[in-house]
Amino acid sequence: MSIGPDSTHDPKLRSWVRSANLPGCDFPIQNLPLGVFRRSGRGENFRCGVAIGDSVLDLGALDMLTPFGGLGAEALAACAEPSLNRLMALGRPAWVALRRGLSECLREGAPQAAQIATALIPQSEAEFTLPARIGNYTDFYTSIHHATAVGRIFRPDQPLLPNYKWVPIAYHGRASSIGVSGQQVLRPRGQIMPRGAERPQLAASGRLDFELEVGVLIGSGNRLGAPIPIAQAEEHVFGLCLLNDWSARDIQPWEYQPLGPFLAKSFATTISPWVVTLEALAPYRLPWSRPADDPQPLPYLDCAQLRAGGALDLKLEVALETAAMRAGGTGPQRLARTNFRHSYWSIAQMVAHHTVNGCNLESGDLLGSGTQSGPAPEEAGSLLELTQGGARPLQLPGGETRTFLEDGDRVILRGWCERPGCARIGFGEASGSVLAAA
Repeated sequence: MSIGPDSTHDPKLRSWVRSANLPGCDFPIQNLPLGVFRRSGRGENFRCGVAIGDSVLDLGALDMLTPFGGLGAEALAACAEPSLNRLMALGRPAWVALRRGLSECLREGAPQAAQIATALIPQSEAEFTLPARIGNYTDFYTSIHHATAVGRIFRPDQPLLPNYKWVPIAYHGRASSIGVSGQQVLRPRGQIMPRGAERPQLAASGRLDFELEVGVLIGSGNRLGAPIPIAQAEEHVFGLCLLNDWSARDIQPWEYQPLGPFLAKSFATTISPWVVTLEALAPYRLPWSRPADDPQPLPYLDCAQLRAGGALDLKLEVALETAAMRAGGTGPQRLARTNFRHSYWSIAQMVAHHTVNGCNLESGDLLGSGTQSGPAPEEAGSLLELTQGGARPLQLPGGETRTFLEDGDRVILRGWCERPGCARIGFGEASGSVLAAA
């Protein structure tokens, strides 16, 4: 499992990049998330960067300054590419060495600060692309609160199916339609069976929804036929991002039996541009447990490391900005706030279960956590839950209401870790806007 806090997590650390020291900053020196960017409007190639305050540190330019040596220098050299895949494939020792090297050269008093400052670019002048080449995408269903709430809507007599507490449920999603924050999502069309009708119709979805999720990016993979033991699962995880798995709730119920989601999910998924490494999240580890009266995990999904620190205190939030809000200058309205600590299945359990049959994960593969909802109604991670299947519209500022998303709506996901005695670790945001059906 992941290493514990070290000198890079010291909350007293300050950076010579002044904006990184401001209260409430998502990207202090204790974070150092990685992404892929270029300066807007210049026709440049995309390359790897690290977020520090309100800036991006160009890692290709930093490499030419040779700020540190050893394994960290090898890892830095792998960042002079238009994706993080080469760095991901190097493995955890290289990721840790790079993090320590970056931390040292960005601290107050760093001897090369003036030179390194030439490799800084304001985030406001950058555009971003996917942080990795995503070969495969698997979406899990790890929130028991979400699974139960949705089950009550569709199966009141049996909200939670009997396998849920035994197996981490998932399906293989569509990698080609994953986009980065700012994605414009065309309202999807598909077969819909109207209530009381005898035949379906092809139509644009009228029940378009968001899903508040955490994305897990695989770093080093495993050989085909070689399962990853749960005690080693997080050694293969490069980091986390925010993920919105857009869903068409009127297409989904007609098509998902017997083989699961298809067109209701494959049209778009949005992730945040910054990947927060597991190392950065070390101070926010929590013990993982299962209620005593629930089935305990099978041995391949359980270990001492998981029990000691397999959960994360990660706050999650979703907000909505309608076209009317933009026109009137009203800020986005928060719809829900929850915490990843409520997840029934952990990151390590997702990885261990995914590979127990011998499936080979590869660098850049993406796992979705599934919609994250908490035990309280206001902690629901989808409109399906917040409106009880559309039966109770949400009241928005200016007299607007929503049951499901309308054209022109912009959905904003945010995530951060924060508590006294630790530096705030932010994820930035993952936003996407709904466009009218083609």
